[in-house]
Amino acid sequence: MTTKLPRRSLLAGLLVTGAAGCVGSGAMTAASARRKAPADPWQGVRDEFTLSPAWIHMTAFLLASHPRPVREAIERLRRELDENPVDALHAHEDLAPVREAAAAYMGAAAEEIALTDSTTMGLASLYLGLPLEAGDEVLTTEHDHYSTHESLRLAAERTGAVVRKIALYGRSSAATATEMAGAIEAALTPATRVVAITWVHSSSGVKTPVRAIAEVVARANQGRAPAKRVVCCVDGVHGFGVEDATMADLGCDFFAAGCHKWMFGPRGTGVLWGKRELWPMLRPSIPSFGRAAYEAWLRQRPPPPTTADMMSPGGFHSFEHRWALPAAFAFHRGIGKARVAARIHALNRQCKEGLKGMGHVTLHTPLDAALSAGIVCFEVAGMTPEAVVGRLRERRIIASTSPYATSYVRVAPSLLTSEADVEVVLRAIRALA
Repeated sequence: MTTKLPRRSLLAGLLVTGAAGCVGSGAMTAASARRKAPADPWQGVRDEFTLSPAWIHMTAFLLASHPRPVREAIERLRRELDENPVDALHAHEDLAPVREAAAAYMGAAAEEIALTDSTTMGLASLYLGLPLEAGDEVLTTEHDHYSTHESLRLAAERTGAVVRKIALYGRSSAATATEMAGAIEAALTPATRVVAITWVHSSSGVKTPVRAIAEVVARANQGRAPAKRVVCCVDGVHGFGVEDATMADLGCDFFAAGCHKWMFGPRGTGVLWGKRELWPMLRPSIPSFGRAAYEAWLRQRPPPPTTADMMSPGGFHSFEHRWALPAAFAFHRGIGKARVAARIHALNRQCKEGLKGMGHVTLHTPLDAALSAGIVCFEVAGMTPEAVVGRLRERRIIASTSPYATSYVRVAPSLLTSEADVEVVLRAIRALA
């Protein structure tokens, strides 16, 4: 299956000059602010989405609005399924084009990628598939999300392994790469078999030094027998679609991410990447509909060694969404991964520097772009995070709270926001003093 995009350069079509307006008073709506903003070369990107212009959307990282190429691909494939489901299913049953599109974006090989429905599905499939035994240790952090912690708990419950959580830093805004990598290195023991980390913490906005941590793990593996090696596993969803990095750049062993957040991919899609030589160590927990596993069953033979394809859960999915996934990767690559990263970091720098200068605000996300990505977490003195989000909503700004035991306000400048939007948000927060 090939997802067709317009013949003209996608980048040329997206980065057209738009017209919107300068920022007015703090009470100004998002729509009026945009009408008066100076010409913005990124307006063409935002015009690819059908988000309501009455709001400033600062939580695009939660669930994607589909850009036009993705919407059109989904609709075309939906029509195929509605008109002739059986023929459509057979026409697109080879998912190689989807894996190839993901691989081209990730700098990986197509046969190293399993297809999932979400980050959570990828993490659960990975951690429940690892060959853990009683007495093995899984090392993770206090900062990780429920999906990681719960997947690890379930895996430990079934195998007798032990999950240990450590802090990577004392204060998120002051975290350093050396401190975080050092915390992992100090916590490794001869019993450690897994290091489970997250690339960008949705609790604080901290971006972990995945490469440095992977190198710590590689050093620990020197001299270990293959059965005793440590694997470095990453929940990468909040860096995926933000950072200009390949799997080789990160250096980890496995990487799970949903494609329906920063990637703007079809909702209900995700990827699980692993190094080619490590897939055989995993045990699938959901039957795959891939050819190798299915043919082994037909011939009443034992299944072959596990591959990425065999770790793609079988069954029926939202097929039009999965088949349309290449359009999302093409959208990002058409703009350019480096340009996407630079744009998101520039808007986040503007936001963080503005918040840092407010006496009634405590910024919890590092200012350094090497230690943060697209999520900005903060507190306002004398107000709960929920109250702040409510007050921002009155200004037609959609923010969120971090769903953790310690909760902060979160905003996330992205390709869907402008400098003018960020200024409106900063003025609204300043008015809360």
